[in-house]
Amino acid sequence: MTELELELYDDLESELPIDNASDSDILFAKIKNAIREVKRTRNYQSHHSEDFIQNDLMNYYSNIRELVVYDFNQIGVEGQVSHSENGTNRSWKSRRECFDGIVAFCSVI
Repeated sequence: MTELELELYDDLESELPIDNASDSDILFAKIKNAIREVKRTRNYQSHHSEDFIQNDLMNYYSNIRELVVYDFNQIGVEGQVSHSENGTNRSWKSRRECFDGIVAFCSVI
């Protein structure tokens, strides 16, 4: 695990309902996926070293954490647009909002 993955896992393990080893595996998968998505959004260039990327990703800790929590809480209701039961209405913000503030690197041709 990278430092970022470990820090996210430690922070979220106590916050989310992790009841067994399967839940831990799911949380770790959600963390890896969120990091991959932020990496893709940042569009790191070939001259960016792995150390640079890891340090840069730490700047987006809150975005990555928000993505993990969003995705973890969506387990079992993926794709649901709205929910109403016993007078309780539930709706989700757009997942895209978790990427607010993440700007891609770009190349000039």
